[in-house]
Amino acid sequence: MEHLFRLKERNTNVRTEIAAGATTYFAMIYVVSIIVTMMMDTGMPEEAAYTSVLFASGLGCMIMGLLANYPVGLAPSLGVTALFSSTLCGRMGYSWQAGLCAVFLVGIIMLLIAVTGIRTAILRSIPAHLKNAISAGIGFFLTFVGLKNCGIIVNSEQNYVALGKIFSAEVLVSLFGIIIMLALIIKWKKFPMIFGMLGTTVIGLIVGFFSDNPGLPRIPESFSLLQASGANFGAFVSGFGELFSSPNVIIIILSILFVDFFDTTGTLIAVISRAKLPTVNGEPENINRALSADALGSIVGAVAGTTSVSSYMESETGIESGGRTGLTAVTTGVLFLISIFLYPIFSLLTVCVTSPVLILVGSLMVRQFAKIDWRDYVEAVSSFTTVIMMTLTYSIADGIAFGFIVYGLASLFSNRYKEVSPLMWIMIGMFTIYFILI
Repeated sequence: MEHLFRLKERNTNVRTEIAAGATTYFAMIYVVSIIVTMMMDTGMPEEAAYTSVLFASGLGCMIMGLLANYPVGLAPSLGVTALFSSTLCGRMGYSWQAGLCAVFLVGIIMLLIAVTGIRTAILRSIPAHLKNAISAGIGFFLTFVGLKNCGIIVNSEQNYVALGKIFSAEVLVSLFGIIIMLALIIKWKKFPMIFGMLGTTVIGLIVGFFSDNPGLPRIPESFSLLQASGANFGAFVSGFGELFSSPNVIIIILSILFVDFFDTTGTLIAVISRAKLPTVNGEPENINRALSADALGSIVGAVAGTTSVSSYMESETGIESGGRTGLTAVTTGVLFLISIFLYPIFSLLTVCVTSPVLILVGSLMVRQFAKIDWRDYVEAVSSFTTVIMMTLTYSIADGIAFGFIVYGLASLFSNRYKEVSPLMWIMIGMFTIYFILI
């Protein structure tokens, strides 16, 4: 154990690491039902989706811990899953099998980027304000998805969107969830999402006794421990033909790659900076191994039947509990794998329970706006375009594309085109071709 994780060198021990891993698990577990809910919107079977998400999360955490020795928990990315569900398999009409094929290919590309060092060139080519705008835009997008899923916002023929029926049972339970999670975030700050979901589930079960609303949680008819399903495993193979039958394949892969790349790199660096791990030439030790572990997790996830696996900010809870090595991540991974056999518990977490989390997680991601210089018109207009188009087109991919193109135009018109890197111009050109083709 000492040789594998270097516990003494990082001033920790087995007991502390296991406790930290359990802390990270409980801080992250809320995301499972959110991811599964979005994946079910694509037509994916519920039990198979749960199995895939938990398996990929567990294996991803273990790969991170064993390969990079980082105390970082992994699970399918909220941003990529939203792109996968609402855009790729929603508006664009692809099957979830084709979507998994795209995720698999992106995982391979991410692995190549990690082992070759190309990530440095890509990171340097994209200005910081656009990275922050993408993160904030995904926050707006997730909030909008949450508001729509729980019925607070509904479709309207007159105004496109409108306020839903506030006094319906499902909406009232969701509003309770938002209020209690907000209070926990501000007042207590310890596992606000998971305790908020537990409280919302209890209220939902009580309200469910007096309402037949299908969106409310119900006590399962059976609490049989084993309801896992491997129906999704290998399903990505059947999506190759469909994915490559359209010229959109390039933009699909690029969009997933951008979201996954920014989400992974930014989160990973933010989390490990809190862990105060050793550095080499100013960079965290084993950073390329960590990125490789993340990419391997995405490949495994696609094979298992879920979206790109990414590092989670909730890993900070384990780090604050003393986690300093990969044993923390391995512990989290083992708990995710054990959870596969506890499926009936997760079936209680319906959209009125998970939507408040989407709304509040989205609101926290919007904090990236503070890092944008709104006095600089080039930054302001390209950042605003990214966010507003991501939300109004209901497409993360289109928001990124519009933001990049507007950034190029604004830089050109203001005679600041030399500030735009050649690689950035190439990406702007590819996005322009995409809009011409569609």
